[in-house]
Amino acid sequence: MTQHTDLPPDLLPTAVRQFLAAHIVRDTDTASSFLAEDAVIVDQGETFRGREETYAFLRDADSEFEYTTEQIGAHRVDDTHWVVTVRLEGTFPGGVAELDYRFALRDDVIAELVIANHPA
Repeated sequence: MTQHTDLPPDLLPTAVRQFLAAHIVRDTDTASSFLAEDAVIVDQGETFRGREETYAFLRDADSEFEYTTEQIGAHRVDDTHWVVTVRLEGTFPGGVAELDYRFALRDDVIAELVIANHPA
């Protein structure tokens, strides 16, 4: 059963909450520690697989532009799927973006993360 509710950050699973906290402050080592060895990240049509590729993605994504991140929504889809909506403001084209971080968990770590534009 799908359950869409706005959740405060402290009710998100630990792996999601800690990943986001580290990612926001650009701590790639800590953020990647919450990913499964065979994790998959999909962002802007590109897919990154496994420890090395996902680490490189997180490291490089954090260095390309200056931006701030604010969590503006979150909901539980089911026991293993969570969506967190963030608002980015910065020096990237357009200057403002709202993105959904769609997490799939396995054994209390992030198995998959799909980053996509939040529906208007």
